[in-house]
Amino acid sequence: MSDGAWLGVDLGTQGVRALAVSPRGEVLAAAARPLTSHREGPRHEQDPEEWWTALTGACRAVTAALRPAPVEAVAMCATSGTITLVDAAGDPLTSGLMYDDARAVEEAGRANDAGATLGYRMPPSWALPKLLWLLREVPEVARRARLAHQVDFVARRLIGRPVPADSSHALKTGYDLLHEAWPDEVMAALGVPDRVLPRVVRSGGELGAVGRAGAEATGIVAGTPVVAGMTDGCAAQLATGPLAIGNWNSVLGTTLVLKGVAAELVRDPHGAVYSHRSPDGRWLPGGASSAGGGVLGERFPGRDLAELDRRAAGREPAGVLAYPLASRGERFPFAVSEAHGFMLGEPADEADHFAGLLQGVAYVERLCLDYLDRLGAPTGGALSLTGGATRSRYWCQLRADVLGREVRLVEHPEPAFGMAVLAASRRRSLEETAREMVHVREVIEPRAERTERFREPYLRFVDELERRGWLDGAVAEHARGRAQG
Repeated sequence: MSDGAWLGVDLGTQGVRALAVSPRGEVLAAAARPLTSHREGPRHEQDPEEWWTALTGACRAVTAALRPAPVEAVAMCATSGTITLVDAAGDPLTSGLMYDDARAVEEAGRANDAGATLGYRMPPSWALPKLLWLLREVPEVARRARLAHQVDFVARRLIGRPVPADSSHALKTGYDLLHEAWPDEVMAALGVPDRVLPRVVRSGGELGAVGRAGAEATGIVAGTPVVAGMTDGCAAQLATGPLAIGNWNSVLGTTLVLKGVAAELVRDPHGAVYSHRSPDGRWLPGGASSAGGGVLGERFPGRDLAELDRRAAGREPAGVLAYPLASRGERFPFAVSEAHGFMLGEPADEADHFAGLLQGVAYVERLCLDYLDRLGAPTGGALSLTGGATRSRYWCQLRADVLGREVRLVEHPEPAFGMAVLAASRRRSLEETAREMVHVREVIEPRAERTERFREPYLRFVDELERRGWLDGAVAEHARGRAQG
Protein backbone atom coordinates (compact mmCIF):
# COMPACT_ATOMS: atom_id res chain seq x y z
CA MET A 1 0.00 0.00 0.00
CA SER A 2 1.18 3.54 -0.73
CA ASP A 3 1.68 6.37 1.78
CA GLY A 4 -1.08 8.39 0.12
CA ALA A 5 -4.70 8.75 1.12
CA TRP A 6 -8.00 7.43 -0.12
CA LEU A 7 -10.80 9.97 -0.42
CA GLY A 8 -14.38 9.05 0.47
CA VAL A 9 -17.26 11.46 -0.15
CA ASP A 10 -20.81 11.18 1.18
CA LEU A 11 -23.61 13.27 -0.33
CA GLY A 12 -26.09 13.17 2.53
CA THR A 13 -29.42 14.86 3.12
CA GLN A 14 -28.12 17.72 5.24
CA GLY A 15 -24.64 18.07 3.81
CA VAL A 16 -21.64 16.68 1.93
CA ARG A 17 -18.83 15.12 3.96
CA ALA A 18 -15.36 14.21 2.69
CA LEU A 19 -12.78 12.05 4.49
CA ALA A 20 -9.17 11.36 3.58
CA VAL A 21 -8.12 8.01 5.07
CA SER A 22 -4.72 6.35 5.31
CA PRO A 23 -4.10 2.75 4.20
CA ARG A 24 -4.19 1.79 7.91
CA GLY A 25 -7.59 3.37 8.48
CA GLU A 26 -6.52 6.62 10.11
CA VAL A 27 -8.62 9.68 9.24
CA LEU A 28 -6.08 12.22 7.99
CA ALA A 29 -8.47 15.05 7.14
CA ALA A 30 -12.22 15.67 7.15
CA ALA A 31 -14.56 18.45 6.08
CA ALA A 32 -18.27 19.02 5.50
CA ARG A 33 -20.47 21.57 3.77
CA PRO A 34 -24.24 22.01 4.30
CA LEU A 35 -27.09 21.35 1.87
CA THR A 36 -30.53 22.98 1.81
CA SER A 37 -33.73 20.98 1.37
CA HIS A 38 -37.15 22.16 0.28
CA ARG A 39 -39.98 20.13 1.82
CA GLU A 40 -43.72 20.43 1.49
CA GLY A 41 -45.99 17.46 2.14
CA PRO A 42 -44.73 14.55 0.01
CA ARG A 43 -42.36 16.89 -1.88
CA HIS A 44 -38.65 16.92 -1.02
CA GLU A 45 -36.24 18.62 -3.42
CA GLN A 46 -32.71 19.98 -3.53
CA ASP A 47 -30.85 22.09 -6.08
CA PRO A 48 -28.36 19.86 -7.97
CA GLU A 49 -25.99 22.81 -8.37
CA GLU A 50 -25.78 22.95 -4.60
CA TRP A 51 -24.62 19.31 -4.57
CA TRP A 52 -21.63 20.32 -6.66
CA THR A 53 -20.90 23.48 -4.68
CA ALA A 54 -20.96 21.61 -1.37
CA LEU A 55 -18.82 18.77 -2.75
CA THR A 56 -16.16 21.09 -4.11
CA GLY A 57 -16.02 23.04 -0.85
CA ALA A 58 -15.60 19.90 1.26
CA CYS A 59 -12.99 18.42 -1.07
CA ARG A 60 -10.98 21.64 -1.26
CA ALA A 61 -10.80 21.79 2.53
CA VAL A 62 -9.64 18.17 2.76
CA THR A 63 -7.04 18.36 0.00
CA ALA A 64 -5.64 21.59 1.47
CA ALA A 65 -5.24 19.93 4.88
CA LEU A 66 -3.82 16.77 3.32
CA ARG A 67 -0.90 18.19 1.37
CA PRO A 68 1.66 16.95 0.54
CA ALA A 69 0.14 13.45 0.79
CA PRO A 70 -1.52 12.59 -2.54
CA VAL A 71 -5.08 11.34 -3.04
CA GLU A 72 -4.71 7.91 -4.63
CA ALA A 73 -8.37 7.50 -5.65
CA VAL A 74 -11.82 8.80 -4.77
CA ALA A 75 -15.20 7.08 -4.37
CA MET A 76 -18.57 8.70 -3.65
CA CYS A 77 -21.91 7.66 -2.20
CA ALA A 78 -25.25 9.45 -2.11
CA THR A 79 -28.80 9.11 -0.85
CA SER A 80 -30.49 6.13 -2.50
CA GLY A 81 -33.18 6.94 -5.05
CA THR A 82 -32.30 10.63 -5.45
CA ILE A 83 -32.37 11.71 -9.11
CA THR A 84 -32.51 14.65 -11.49
CA LEU A 85 -32.84 15.07 -15.25
CA VAL A 86 -29.91 16.61 -17.13
CA ASP A 87 -29.22 17.77 -20.67
CA ALA A 88 -26.50 16.54 -23.02
CA ALA A 89 -23.95 18.75 -21.28
CA GLY A 90 -24.84 17.32 -17.87
CA ASP A 91 -26.56 20.48 -16.63
CA PRO A 92 -29.73 20.06 -14.56
CA LEU A 93 -33.12 20.40 -16.24
CA THR A 94 -35.10 19.74 -13.05
CA SER A 95 -34.71 19.95 -9.31
CA GLY A 96 -33.24 16.95 -7.55
CA LEU A 97 -36.01 14.69 -6.27
CA MET A 98 -34.76 13.35 -2.96
CA TYR A 99 -34.75 9.79 -1.65
CA ASP A 100 -38.02 10.27 0.27
CA ASP A 101 -39.96 12.40 -2.21
CA ALA A 102 -43.27 10.52 -2.39
CA ARG A 103 -45.30 12.21 -5.12
CA ALA A 104 -45.02 9.42 -7.71
CA VAL A 105 -47.87 7.29 -6.33
CA GLU A 106 -49.51 6.55 -9.67
CA GLU A 107 -46.16 5.88 -11.31
CA ALA A 108 -45.19 3.40 -8.58
CA GLY A 109 -48.30 1.41 -9.41
CA ARG A 110 -47.38 1.41 -13.10
CA ALA A 111 -43.81 0.29 -12.35
CA ASN A 112 -45.00 -2.53 -10.12
CA ASP A 113 -47.60 -3.69 -12.64
CA ALA A 114 -44.85 -3.83 -15.27
CA GLY A 115 -42.68 -6.05 -13.07
CA ALA A 116 -39.80 -3.64 -13.18
CA THR A 117 -37.54 -5.25 -10.57
CA LEU A 118 -36.42 -8.59 -9.20
CA GLY A 119 -39.66 -9.19 -7.35
CA TYR A 120 -39.40 -5.98 -5.32
CA ARG A 121 -42.41 -3.77 -4.70
CA MET A 122 -41.46 -0.21 -5.53
CA PRO A 123 -42.81 2.54 -3.28
CA PRO A 124 -43.29 6.05 -4.74
CA SER A 125 -39.95 7.15 -3.27
CA TRP A 126 -37.90 4.80 -5.48
CA ALA A 127 -36.09 6.30 -8.44
CA LEU A 128 -38.03 4.66 -11.28
CA PRO A 129 -41.44 5.99 -10.21
CA LYS A 130 -39.87 9.43 -9.80
CA LEU A 131 -38.30 9.20 -13.26
CA LEU A 132 -41.71 8.38 -14.74
CA TRP A 133 -43.23 11.28 -12.79
CA LEU A 134 -40.62 13.73 -14.08
CA LEU A 135 -41.04 12.60 -17.69
CA ARG A 136 -44.79 13.23 -17.34
CA GLU A 137 -44.61 16.47 -15.34
CA VAL A 138 -41.99 18.24 -17.47
CA PRO A 139 -42.76 17.13 -21.05
CA GLU A 140 -41.02 20.22 -22.44
CA VAL A 141 -37.62 18.83 -21.36
CA ALA A 142 -38.40 15.11 -21.65
CA ARG A 143 -37.28 14.96 -25.28
CA ARG A 144 -33.72 15.97 -24.40
CA ALA A 145 -33.52 14.67 -20.85
CA ARG A 146 -31.16 12.08 -19.46
CA LEU A 147 -31.37 10.47 -16.04
CA ALA A 148 -28.68 11.27 -13.49
CA HIS A 149 -28.60 9.80 -10.01
CA GLN A 150 -27.30 12.26 -7.44
CA VAL A 151 -23.80 10.80 -7.54
CA ASP A 152 -23.79 10.61 -11.38
CA PHE A 153 -24.36 14.36 -11.55
CA VAL A 154 -21.30 15.25 -9.48
CA ALA A 155 -19.14 12.48 -10.96
CA ARG A 156 -19.65 13.92 -14.43
CA ARG A 157 -18.57 17.36 -13.23
CA LEU A 158 -15.55 15.88 -11.49
CA ILE A 159 -14.43 13.83 -14.49
CA GLY A 160 -15.49 16.24 -17.21
CA ARG A 161 -17.36 13.86 -19.50
CA PRO A 162 -20.44 11.58 -19.42
CA VAL A 163 -20.02 8.76 -16.91
CA PRO A 164 -21.85 5.48 -16.31
CA ALA A 165 -24.02 5.01 -13.24
CA ASP A 166 -22.93 2.53 -10.60
CA SER A 167 -25.08 -0.56 -10.11
CA SER A 168 -25.86 0.28 -6.49
CA HIS A 169 -27.54 3.61 -7.23
CA ALA A 170 -29.18 2.15 -10.37
CA LEU A 171 -31.04 -0.54 -8.38
CA LYS A 172 -33.99 1.69 -7.43
CA THR A 173 -34.31 2.81 -11.05
CA GLY A 174 -35.14 -0.78 -12.00
CA TYR A 175 -31.69 -2.00 -13.00
CA ASP A 176 -31.59 -5.82 -13.01
CA LEU A 177 -28.69 -6.78 -10.73
CA LEU A 178 -29.08 -10.49 -11.45
CA HIS A 179 -28.46 -10.08 -15.18
CA GLU A 180 -26.60 -6.76 -14.82
CA ALA A 181 -28.68 -5.02 -17.48
CA TRP A 182 -31.60 -2.65 -17.83
CA PRO A 183 -34.87 -4.58 -18.35
CA ASP A 184 -35.43 -3.20 -21.86
CA GLU A 185 -38.91 -4.62 -22.40
CA VAL A 186 -40.15 -3.26 -19.09
CA MET A 187 -38.68 0.18 -19.76
CA ALA A 188 -40.21 0.26 -23.22
CA ALA A 189 -43.61 -0.69 -21.79
CA LEU A 190 -43.29 2.17 -19.30
CA GLY A 191 -42.36 4.64 -22.04
CA VAL A 192 -38.77 5.27 -20.90
CA PRO A 193 -36.62 5.97 -24.00
CA ASP A 194 -33.26 4.19 -24.22
CA ARG A 195 -31.43 7.51 -24.44
CA VAL A 196 -32.67 8.51 -20.97
CA LEU A 197 -30.93 5.66 -19.15
CA PRO A 198 -27.18 5.71 -18.46
CA ARG A 199 -24.74 2.89 -19.01
CA VAL A 200 -24.11 1.03 -15.74
CA VAL A 201 -20.95 -0.46 -14.24
CA ARG A 202 -20.62 -2.56 -11.10
CA SER A 203 -19.70 -0.70 -7.91
CA GLY A 204 -15.95 -0.76 -7.39
CA GLY A 205 -15.21 -0.39 -11.11
CA GLU A 206 -13.62 2.73 -12.51
CA LEU A 207 -15.72 5.62 -13.80
CA GLY A 208 -12.76 7.60 -15.14
CA ALA A 209 -10.24 10.10 -13.81
CA VAL A 210 -10.52 13.60 -12.38
CA GLY A 211 -10.46 16.12 -15.20
CA ARG A 212 -8.77 19.51 -15.34
CA ALA A 213 -11.86 21.52 -14.40
CA GLY A 214 -12.74 19.06 -11.65
CA ALA A 215 -9.21 19.31 -10.29
CA GLU A 216 -9.34 23.10 -10.19
CA ALA A 217 -12.69 23.03 -8.38
CA THR A 218 -11.81 20.36 -5.78
CA GLY A 219 -8.04 20.38 -5.31
CA ILE A 220 -7.86 16.70 -6.28
CA VAL A 221 -5.01 16.20 -8.75
CA ALA A 222 -6.09 15.71 -12.37
CA GLY A 223 -5.81 12.09 -13.41
CA THR A 224 -6.79 10.70 -9.99
CA PRO A 225 -9.00 7.61 -10.50
CA VAL A 226 -12.69 7.92 -9.64
CA VAL A 227 -14.17 4.60 -8.44
CA ALA A 228 -17.84 3.71 -8.99
CA GLY A 229 -19.49 4.11 -5.60
CA MET A 230 -22.47 2.74 -3.69
CA THR A 231 -25.54 4.10 -1.95
CA ASP A 232 -25.06 5.62 1.49
CA GLY A 233 -26.53 2.56 3.22
CA CYS A 234 -24.11 0.22 1.45
CA ALA A 235 -21.27 2.65 2.13
CA ALA A 236 -22.03 2.58 5.86
CA GLN A 237 -22.03 -1.21 5.66
CA LEU A 238 -18.51 -1.13 4.20
CA ALA A 239 -17.40 1.10 7.06
CA THR A 240 -18.14 -1.74 9.52
CA GLY A 241 -15.61 -4.17 8.07
CA PRO A 242 -15.30 -7.08 5.64
CA LEU A 243 -18.40 -8.06 3.66
CA ALA A 244 -18.37 -11.61 4.99
CA ILE A 245 -21.44 -13.83 4.54
CA GLY A 246 -23.73 -13.55 7.55
CA ASN A 247 -22.38 -10.19 8.74
CA TRP A 248 -24.95 -7.43 9.37
CA ASN A 249 -24.95 -3.71 9.99
CA SER A 250 -27.82 -2.13 11.89
CA VAL A 251 -28.00 1.61 11.26
CA LEU A 252 -30.16 3.39 13.83
CA GLY A 253 -30.78 7.09 13.49
CA THR A 254 -34.10 8.73 12.71
CA THR A 255 -35.14 5.34 11.31
CA LEU A 256 -33.72 1.80 11.42
CA VAL A 257 -31.94 0.14 8.47
CA LEU A 258 -30.45 -3.36 8.42
CA LYS A 259 -28.07 -4.53 5.70
CA GLY A 260 -26.27 -7.87 5.50
CA VAL A 261 -24.25 -10.15 3.24
CA ALA A 262 -25.46 -13.32 1.50
CA ALA A 263 -24.03 -15.62 -1.14
CA GLU A 264 -27.35 -15.89 -2.98
CA LEU A 265 -30.12 -13.43 -3.78
CA VAL A 266 -32.64 -13.25 -0.92
CA ARG A 267 -36.16 -13.05 -2.34
CA ASP A 268 -39.05 -11.61 -0.36
CA PRO A 269 -42.62 -12.20 -1.59
CA HIS A 270 -43.87 -9.40 0.69
CA GLY A 271 -41.47 -6.80 -0.71
CA ALA A 272 -40.02 -5.67 2.62
CA VAL A 273 -36.46 -6.81 1.78
CA TYR A 274 -34.45 -6.00 -1.33
CA SER A 275 -30.82 -6.65 -2.23
CA HIS A 276 -27.95 -4.57 -3.52
CA ARG A 277 -24.87 -6.28 -4.92
CA SER A 278 -21.35 -6.12 -3.55
CA PRO A 279 -18.41 -5.29 -5.82
CA ASP A 280 -17.26 -8.91 -5.31
CA GLY A 281 -20.59 -10.27 -6.60
CA ARG A 282 -22.12 -11.21 -3.25
CA TRP A 283 -25.61 -9.99 -2.35
CA LEU A 284 -26.41 -7.30 0.21
CA PRO A 285 -29.98 -7.91 1.43
CA GLY A 286 -31.64 -5.45 3.74
CA GLY A 287 -34.63 -3.37 4.61
CA ALA A 288 -35.54 0.00 6.08
CA SER A 289 -38.05 0.41 8.90
CA SER A 290 -39.92 3.63 9.60
CA ALA A 291 -39.38 3.05 13.33
CA GLY A 292 -36.36 4.55 15.02
CA GLY A 293 -34.88 7.32 17.11
CA GLY A 294 -36.80 10.08 15.37
CA VAL A 295 -39.68 9.54 17.76
CA LEU A 296 -37.46 10.48 20.73
CA GLY A 297 -36.94 13.99 19.41
CA GLU A 298 -40.66 14.37 18.85
CA ARG A 299 -41.70 13.13 22.30
CA PHE A 300 -38.79 14.62 24.29
CA PRO A 301 -37.66 17.77 22.41
CA GLY A 302 -34.64 19.54 23.83
CA ARG A 303 -34.22 17.08 26.71
CA ASP A 304 -31.00 15.63 28.13
CA LEU A 305 -31.17 12.17 26.56
CA ALA A 306 -28.24 10.89 28.61
CA GLU A 307 -30.16 11.65 31.79
CA LEU A 308 -33.26 9.94 30.38
CA ASP A 309 -31.07 6.93 29.50
CA ARG A 310 -29.94 6.73 33.12
CA ARG A 311 -33.53 6.77 34.37
CA ALA A 312 -34.73 4.30 31.72
CA ALA A 313 -32.15 1.76 32.88
CA GLY A 314 -34.31 1.16 35.95
CA ARG A 315 -37.35 0.25 33.82
CA GLU A 316 -36.38 -3.07 32.26
CA PRO A 317 -38.86 -3.97 30.98
CA ALA A 318 -40.99 -0.85 30.78
CA GLY A 319 -44.58 -0.86 31.93
CA VAL A 320 -45.73 0.00 28.40
CA LEU A 321 -45.28 -1.70 25.02
CA ALA A 322 -44.55 0.70 22.17
CA TYR A 323 -44.28 0.58 18.40
CA PRO A 324 -42.23 3.76 17.81
CA LEU A 325 -43.33 4.89 14.34
CA ALA A 326 -42.89 8.62 13.83
CA SER A 327 -45.23 8.73 10.81
CA ARG A 328 -47.90 6.56 9.23
CA GLY A 329 -46.73 3.57 7.20
CA GLU A 330 -44.20 0.79 7.78
CA ARG A 331 -41.76 -0.80 5.30
CA PHE A 332 -39.86 -3.44 7.29
CA PRO A 333 -40.33 -6.03 8.88
CA PHE A 334 -43.67 -5.74 7.09
CA ALA A 335 -44.92 -3.42 4.37
CA VAL A 336 -48.20 -1.88 5.53
CA SER A 337 -49.01 1.67 4.44
CA GLU A 338 -51.73 2.15 7.08
CA ALA A 339 -49.56 1.04 10.03
CA HIS A 340 -49.13 3.64 12.77
CA GLY A 341 -47.30 3.97 16.02
CA PHE A 342 -48.95 2.80 19.21
CA MET A 343 -48.34 2.45 22.92
CA LEU A 344 -50.13 -0.21 24.96
CA GLY A 345 -50.74 0.86 28.53
CA GLU A 346 -50.19 4.16 30.29
CA PRO A 347 -46.60 5.03 31.22
CA ALA A 348 -46.06 5.51 34.94
CA ASP A 349 -43.89 8.56 34.28
CA GLU A 350 -41.62 9.99 31.60
CA ALA A 351 -38.83 7.52 32.43
CA ASP A 352 -41.24 4.66 31.75
CA HIS A 353 -42.37 6.37 28.53
CA PHE A 354 -38.77 6.85 27.37
CA ALA A 355 -37.82 3.27 28.28
CA GLY A 356 -40.81 1.94 26.35
CA LEU A 357 -39.70 3.75 23.20
CA LEU A 358 -36.08 2.54 23.45
CA GLN A 359 -37.23 -1.02 24.03
CA GLY A 360 -39.81 -0.78 21.23
CA VAL A 361 -37.09 0.06 18.69
CA ALA A 362 -35.05 -2.90 19.96
CA TYR A 363 -38.07 -5.20 19.51
CA VAL A 364 -38.47 -3.97 15.92
CA GLU A 365 -34.78 -4.67 15.31
CA ARG A 366 -35.14 -8.21 16.70
CA LEU A 367 -38.23 -8.85 14.58
CA CYS A 368 -36.39 -7.65 11.48
CA LEU A 369 -33.67 -10.23 12.09
CA ASP A 370 -36.30 -12.92 12.70
CA TYR A 371 -37.96 -11.95 9.42
CA LEU A 372 -34.65 -12.15 7.55
CA ASP A 373 -33.92 -15.55 9.09
CA ARG A 374 -37.27 -16.85 7.85
CA LEU A 375 -36.42 -15.70 4.31
CA GLY A 376 -33.28 -17.81 4.47
CA ALA A 377 -30.82 -14.95 4.83
CA PRO A 378 -27.73 -15.88 6.86
CA THR A 379 -27.91 -13.86 10.09
CA GLY A 380 -25.38 -15.51 12.38
CA GLY A 381 -22.27 -13.45 11.61
CA ALA A 382 -20.96 -10.31 13.26
CA LEU A 383 -23.54 -7.60 13.99
CA SER A 384 -22.29 -4.00 13.94
CA LEU A 385 -24.23 -1.01 15.21
CA THR A 386 -23.88 2.34 13.47
CA GLY A 387 -25.88 5.55 13.23
CA GLY A 388 -26.58 8.37 15.66
CA ALA A 389 -28.04 6.02 18.28
CA THR A 390 -24.58 4.58 18.99
CA ARG A 391 -23.84 7.79 20.92
CA SER A 392 -25.99 6.21 23.64
CA ARG A 393 -23.91 3.47 25.27
CA TYR A 394 -26.97 2.43 27.26
CA TRP A 395 -29.12 1.95 24.15
CA CYS A 396 -26.38 -0.18 22.53
CA GLN A 397 -26.31 -2.41 25.62
CA LEU A 398 -30.11 -2.60 25.66
CA ARG A 399 -30.16 -3.69 22.02
CA ALA A 400 -27.56 -6.40 22.70
CA ASP A 401 -29.69 -7.60 25.62
CA VAL A 402 -32.96 -7.68 23.64
CA LEU A 403 -31.27 -9.40 20.69
CA GLY A 404 -29.41 -11.84 22.91
CA ARG A 405 -26.21 -11.48 20.89
CA GLU A 406 -23.00 -9.49 20.97
CA VAL A 407 -22.77 -6.29 18.97
CA ARG A 408 -19.76 -4.37 17.67
CA LEU A 409 -19.01 -0.66 17.51
CA VAL A 410 -16.38 0.46 15.00
CA GLU A 411 -14.09 3.49 15.06
CA HIS A 412 -15.44 5.34 12.02
CA PRO A 413 -19.00 4.16 11.27
CA GLU A 414 -19.87 6.59 8.50
CA PRO A 415 -20.56 6.32 4.76
CA ALA A 416 -17.64 8.54 3.71
CA PHE A 417 -15.24 6.15 5.48
CA GLY A 418 -16.85 3.22 3.66
CA MET A 419 -16.21 4.98 0.36
CA ALA A 420 -12.56 5.48 1.30
CA VAL A 421 -12.38 1.72 1.86
CA LEU A 422 -13.94 1.12 -1.55
CA ALA A 423 -11.49 3.51 -3.21
CA ALA A 424 -8.58 1.69 -1.55
CA SER A 425 -9.82 -1.69 -2.80
CA ARG A 426 -8.45 -0.83 -6.27
CA ARG A 427 -5.12 -2.24 -5.02
CA ARG A 428 -6.31 -5.52 -3.45
CA SER A 429 -9.52 -7.37 -2.57
CA LEU A 430 -12.31 -5.49 -0.84
CA GLU A 431 -12.32 -7.97 2.05
CA GLU A 432 -8.57 -7.59 2.66
CA THR A 433 -8.81 -3.82 2.40
CA ALA A 434 -11.68 -3.58 4.89
CA ARG A 435 -9.90 -5.88 7.31
CA GLU A 436 -6.85 -3.59 7.25
CA MET A 437 -8.67 -0.26 7.47
CA VAL A 438 -11.69 -0.89 9.73
CA HIS A 439 -11.05 -1.12 13.47
CA VAL A 440 -13.49 -2.34 16.12
CA ARG A 441 -13.79 0.09 19.02
CA GLU A 442 -15.84 -2.06 21.39
CA VAL A 443 -17.67 -5.38 21.59
CA ILE A 444 -20.77 -5.34 23.81
CA GLU A 445 -21.91 -8.68 25.21
CA PRO A 446 -25.57 -9.36 26.07
CA ARG A 447 -26.49 -9.87 29.71
CA ALA A 448 -28.23 -13.25 29.86
CA GLU A 449 -30.59 -12.32 32.68
CA ARG A 450 -31.73 -9.19 30.78
CA THR A 451 -32.26 -11.18 27.58
CA GLU A 452 -34.59 -13.51 29.45
CA ARG A 453 -36.35 -10.54 31.05
CA PHE A 454 -37.18 -9.06 27.63
CA ARG A 455 -38.42 -12.32 26.10
CA GLU A 456 -42.03 -12.07 27.32
CA PRO A 457 -42.62 -8.44 26.24
CA TYR A 458 -41.08 -9.25 22.85
CA LEU A 459 -43.55 -12.11 22.42
CA ARG A 460 -46.43 -9.77 23.36
CA PHE A 461 -45.07 -7.30 20.81
CA VAL A 462 -45.18 -9.95 18.07
CA ASP A 463 -48.65 -11.05 19.12
CA GLU A 464 -49.97 -7.49 18.95
CA LEU A 465 -48.62 -6.90 15.45
CA GLU A 466 -50.19 -10.15 14.28
CA ARG A 467 -53.50 -9.26 15.98
CA ARG A 468 -53.60 -5.96 14.10
CA GLY A 469 -53.19 -7.80 10.82
CA TRP A 470 -49.88 -6.13 9.99
CA LEU A 471 -47.53 -9.07 10.59
CA ASP A 472 -48.00 -12.25 8.56
CA GLY A 473 -48.99 -15.20 10.76
CA ALA A 474 -46.18 -17.42 9.50
CA VAL A 475 -43.62 -14.69 10.27
CA ALA A 476 -45.08 -14.24 13.75
CA GLU A 477 -44.89 -17.99 14.38
CA HIS A 478 -41.28 -18.08 13.22
CA ALA A 479 -40.38 -15.20 15.57
CA ARG A 480 -42.09 -16.94 18.48
CA GLY A 481 -40.28 -20.18 17.72
CA ARG A 482 -36.89 -18.45 17.74
CA ALA A 483 -37.68 -16.62 20.97
CA GLN A 484 -38.74 -19.80 22.72
CA GLY A 485 -35.67 -21.68 21.54
